[in-house]
Amino acid sequence: MLRFLGIRLLQAFPVLLVMSLVTFMIIQAPPGDYGDFIRTNMIVQGNATQEAANAAAEKYREEHGLNDPLALQYVNWIWGIVTRADFGQSYAYNKPVLDILLQRLPPTLAIALTCHILASSIGIGFGILAATRQYTWVDTLLSFLSFLGMTIPRFLLALILLYLLAYKLNVQEIGSFYSSKFGGQPYWLGWFDFNFAKLWNLIQHVWPVIAVATFGGLAYNMRVMRANLLDTLNAQYVETARAKGLGEGAVVLRHAVPNALHPLVAYQGVVLPYMLTGEIEVAIVFGLATIGPAIVGSMNIGDVYVTATLLLVLGATLIIGNIIADLLLAALDPRIRVGGDA
Repeated sequence: MLRFLGIRLLQAFPVLLVMSLVTFMIIQAPPGDYGDFIRTNMIVQGNATQEAANAAAEKYREEHGLNDPLALQYVNWIWGIVTRADFGQSYAYNKPVLDILLQRLPPTLAIALTCHILASSIGIGFGILAATRQYTWVDTLLSFLSFLGMTIPRFLLALILLYLLAYKLNVQEIGSFYSSKFGGQPYWLGWFDFNFAKLWNLIQHVWPVIAVATFGGLAYNMRVMRANLLDTLNAQYVETARAKGLGEGAVVLRHAVPNALHPLVAYQGVVLPYMLTGEIEVAIVFGLATIGPAIVGSMNIGDVYVTATLLLVLGATLIIGNIIADLLLAALDPRIRVGGDA
């Protein structure tokens, strides 16, 4: 297993390097940079002359290396990450990108992992229920719910829920993790300073995001589990288990379900970034201080290092998810080995 893990980790480094290069170049491809944003703001909001705005923008570019060749900017960025864990300076937030990452990534991961656990457990449970009651009203109802979860865009569900909460139910303080009496938007260390009142207040604020993101995830898990379990229940070894006199519950849970889980375990390799992007869509609608709004906002104004770092983190979660999926599959099926060794 250690050899298995070591090879996967070694394979991850060149993938991350290529991913960082492609991401950085794509972000820099559109015309314009943060200097253009400064110039526009000075003219529109500060009533500055064209000459003064151009001079201020050019001065900012020189001071922050925006006029350097893209290759040099990329090398300086990567070298800072490798040697000093320095992901660059955010132009808009005027602070290190690492601070933004530490502030926004933990709540993003917490919400995404919560959605993943709920989507997996509920989806697998619904899939087993639908497969064991094929063609009944239970199967029809659950299949209809999974169809809705996979076809309705998450941002649309979030907009509908936001409309109901804000305009029909008159819910206040939407767009923050806590009420104002708890400080509104906490720094990530505040997540470990829980009491029951604060925890309940957090749940009251984030449940719409979790509900919408979970709904789409459980739909996929349920459909895959139902289809795989139906195939497995018709396998010869399952019929043999029934012929030996085992109860239907033992046949399903001990023999059929573990083998039907293989595709869902492999799916864990992509589910974490999938849940992160699903959370991002919903968090943008509700305005939570997670990485979603930060990515969109930084792309709009040319805050390159914030965008590149957050996209690199999303790519890293995909690699980590695939490694975890490989380890889970190897633990679940001893036939799986590096290079096909038995």
